[in-house]
Amino acid sequence: MILSALVVALPLAAVTAGADPVPEPVFSDGQAQPVFDPEDVIREHVWVGAGVDSDHDGTEDVVHAEIVRPRATDHGLRVPVVYQASPYFAGGNPITNHDVDRELYVPGGPAAEITWRYQDYFLARGFAVVYAESLGTGRSTGCPTTGGENETLGAASVVDWLNGRATGRDADGQPRTADWSTGRTAMMGVSYNGTLPNAVATTGVQGLETIVPIAAISSWYDYYRENGAVVAPGGYQGEDADVLAEYVYTREDAEICRPVIDDLAAEQDRLTGDYSEFWDERNYLDDVHRIEASVLAVHGLSDWNVTVSQVAEWYGALAEHGVERKIWLHQSGHADPYSLRRDEWLTTLNRWFSHYLYDVDNGVETEPRATIQREDGSWTEEADWPAPGTADSTLRLGEGGGDRGGLGLRPERGRPTFEWLSDDATKTVEELADAASSPHRLSYGTEAARTDVRLSGTPSVRLRLKFDRPAANVTGVLVDRAPDGSSHVITRGWADPQNRHRDDRTQPLRPGVPYWLSFDLQPQDYVLAEGHRLEFVLLSSDHDFTLRPDPGTGIGLEVTRSTVTVPVVGGTAAMWQAFSRR
Repeated sequence: MILSALVVALPLAAVTAGADPVPEPVFSDGQAQPVFDPEDVIREHVWVGAGVDSDHDGTEDVVHAEIVRPRATDHGLRVPVVYQASPYFAGGNPITNHDVDRELYVPGGPAAEITWRYQDYFLARGFAVVYAESLGTGRSTGCPTTGGENETLGAASVVDWLNGRATGRDADGQPRTADWSTGRTAMMGVSYNGTLPNAVATTGVQGLETIVPIAAISSWYDYYRENGAVVAPGGYQGEDADVLAEYVYTREDAEICRPVIDDLAAEQDRLTGDYSEFWDERNYLDDVHRIEASVLAVHGLSDWNVTVSQVAEWYGALAEHGVERKIWLHQSGHADPYSLRRDEWLTTLNRWFSHYLYDVDNGVETEPRATIQREDGSWTEEADWPAPGTADSTLRLGEGGGDRGGLGLRPERGRPTFEWLSDDATKTVEELADAASSPHRLSYGTEAARTDVRLSGTPSVRLRLKFDRPAANVTGVLVDRAPDGSSHVITRGWADPQNRHRDDRTQPLRPGVPYWLSFDLQPQDYVLAEGHRLEFVLLSSDHDFTLRPDPGTGIGLEVTRSTVTVPVVGGTAAMWQAFSRR
């Protein structure tokens, strides 16, 4: 049943005669109501024992947390917590990214008062807000390790403290407890601040009831690497795990973590791009089975910083393990939905937290799991994601990729033929896709669609390739070609053919020898409109994402043996309807 109104009893309220009554949380239509003054708060600081010694100084690391809670909590009211952990509260350092214009490998201080756009909203509705500075940042000790286990445990220690399982002290060293808290905690944040909730949830820490990861990472390998290739988050060419650690390393002692960051730089391995124990430690997908919290995952379908694969694989793993979940997908990039659909978003968030932190029976856990924004800005509710009724459909290439070859459901007849491209990392994907012909890419397109076609999920390619050098980048791109000739990149993906069998193993290429290379492109939910063409573009280096070796590497594609597979609502039947010749 949905409760139209509910007043929560105060377990510890004790109001003396003549005193003003202590406010109580109030719920209407399944949502917490603004009954507290967000300016009448208590702000305090606590340093929580993290249970690790990541700076190796022989002393337990401590996490600095800043607490903002309704003043009524000093008069017996106990409230749940909305908790944001971050490495960014103290700002960042000047940094220099790695040089990406290089040849490919061939084997042989304290911040100001912390605040948040959501703070007053939550405080007014009976939630405390807690901020914690990640290890190695601001007023916390320890070292930043870009997603390492120590950061996860440090952030989790605050949840333990809120539940009486970890020690905390104030600035004077006096013990502090969270006797004002119910212990029930939600974690929420954007980007790195959204990644930490993912990480902490995989510890199964008691008291963490729900998380809201927004534009969050689920595997750091897939943030800085892709199928063995060294890649960069969009807009930050040359960034890597060590660069990010240097940026957030803002604790007072500026030298103690130097050996830790030096080890980070070595172990991340920008030479081969191989998966390793270093990256496995930072792969939260391995531990989804430990999650006890519900998850409201939010991501932008145009996010090329934290790519859509991060939420798609996370959401799929949650489903596999039966975790209560919901997904919000919007058309923007690396963004918080607060600025996209503020009122509807806050309603969803309020109902989510009211249910999971206050046990309000508002039915939020039984509603459609997917909220998706379409290309025209409209929003739809669907049972789940990828869209129900989606099935893979395989397209085959036809000769002529130097200009624009064919792409269709029927295999091309004729003898197998290799078509060649020459790498030129100075050209962007958009430039190459728009070119009517180019020696630096191969392009294959369908007929104009006779009906709309919706892609929902993860496209993939299976390519028969040979190379004239022992190392190369390989980039695959899906493009929407409009009737006027303009193009839009739907999605793309990258691979190192030296990792053609396994992400953790580099195997040299022999020039002139053909190899099979299969890899996924980034997941997407996209409607190809009637009259538009779907194109597959193959190139070598991606100027905006991969390493950029000197031009000239040649890649040959055996056209008629190579395929592109797309997840389509309605499957192959929908593709025949859209693209088969009359």
